[in-house]
This record gives sequence, structure tokens and C-alpha cells, in this order.
Amino acid sequence: MTLEQQGIPTVSIITDVFVPTAEAYKKVMGFPDFQYLSCQHPISNARHDELEERAKLLAPEVARLFLKNTLE
Repeated sequence: MTLEQQGIPTVSIITDVFVPTAEAYKKVMGFPDFQYLSCQHPISNARHDELEERAKLLAPEVARLFLKNTLE
């Protein structure tokens, strides 16, 4: 959010257990419309192939959101 405030387009990715925290943080920071992506938790002990599959699933949304943020 800090980078977005500075005009630097970003895409934030969190794991799904942190969605409630992210929603609260958006409100506290005054960014109720801030968009982020989430993937399955956990990632710290996921195998390489599991992480690769999650990344492949997120890639189109990362591109879409980054382009949207770049053009705004």
C-alpha cells in the first residue's frame, strides 16, 4: 500500500489464512478498495511442484491486476 501511495504499481499476494488480517489492514490504512491475491496456506513447507502449480494459477491474475494498477 505504501508503494501504491508513491505511484509504484504493485501486486500483493498473501496466503488465504491472512485474508481477514488483510481486510482489516485495508480499512485501517484507508484503502478499502485495495486488491490483493491469495493462495493456499501454507507455503513454507510446500513442495516445489506445489508452489509452481500455485504460481501458475495466480499468474494470469497477477498480470491482470498489475496492468490495471499500472494504467490507473
